[in-house]
Amino acid sequence: MTEQLRLMAVHAHPDDESSKGAATMAKYVSEGVDVLVVTCTGGERGSILNPKLQGDKYIEEHIHEVRKKEMDEAREILGIRQEWLGFVDSGLPEGDPLPPLPQGCFALEDVDVAAGRLVRSIRTFRPQVITTYDENGGYPHPDHIMTHKSTMVAFEGAADTEKFPEAEFGPAYQPRKLYYNQGFNRPRTVALHEALLERGLESPYGEWLERWKEFQRAERTLTTYVPCAEFFEIRDKALIAHATQIDPDGGWFRVPMEIQQEVWPTEEYELAKSLVDTSLPESDLFAGIRDNA
Repeated sequence: MTEQLRLMAVHAHPDDESSKGAATMAKYVSEGVDVLVVTCTGGERGSILNPKLQGDKYIEEHIHEVRKKEMDEAREILGIRQEWLGFVDSGLPEGDPLPPLPQGCFALEDVDVAAGRLVRSIRTFRPQVITTYDENGGYPHPDHIMTHKSTMVAFEGAADTEKFPEAEFGPAYQPRKLYYNQGFNRPRTVALHEALLERGLESPYGEWLERWKEFQRAERTLTTYVPCAEFFEIRDKALIAHATQIDPDGGWFRVPMEIQQEVWPTEEYELAKSLVDTSLPESDLFAGIRDNA
C-alpha cells in the first residue's frame, strides 16, 4: 500500500452511523484507515425515543444541540471523523393519509443541490469506498431515501466536471466502490433468533420475522461480510451515546454479546457499484483496492 485507505459513510441523521456499520468502521480505524462519516441532517425533527428522557423540557427545546453533542461523543468512541452537510431533518410522516413534508426539509431538496454538497466532501476527502443506503433507504424514511439518491448522483458526479465544475466543487475525483448497508438482513435475524431459542432464551426478533412475512419484503443480495465481532462492544457504546434515541435497557441490547459474536460475527453490505475487479463474496470493503492502490 502506497496510498492511504479512506472510507466515507453517508448517513441521514446522527445515530444512523452507530446503528449501521459502526463495528466495521471501528475495525478499519484500528487498521489505520481514515474514516469519515457525512451526516446529511441534524436530526432536529427526531422524536425522543428513550423513555427515560421523554418529557425533559431542555432536551425538547434544544434537540439540535443535544443531538450534536451526542454525535460528538459517538465520533470519539468510534475514532472517526465526522462532518455535517447542513440539511434540515424531514421527520418521519405518520398518519393516514400521510401529512405533507415540512417546507425546506432535506427530502424536498433538489437532488443535484444535495449531491453537490456531497461532491464537495468527496473531492476533499477522496475516499476509495463509500457506504450508504439502498433505494428503499434501508427503511422508508424520506431522509434515508434522499440520502440514497444524492449519494448515487455524487458517486458519479465527483468525477463530472461539467455538472460539478472544479472551480466550485474542487478537483475531480472518482471513488472506486459504493456499498449499501444491509446489516438488518433476514439471514442474520433468523440465525440470532434460532440461537436464542435453542439456548432457552427469549428472542426479540419474533415480531420482526412475522412482519417480514406480512410485508413480503424482498431479500437483498449480500455480497460482503466484514468480520468485526471484536468491535461490537465499541459499536454499542457509540449507539448508547445517542441517549435521546437509544434506551440502554431496550431491544437493541437484548441479545447477549457472546451469542452475537459466536453466531453472527460480521456486518453485511451489498456491493452496488465497483470500478475495480473483485470476487464475490467479499470479506473486505477494500477488496480489489488494497493491491491496486
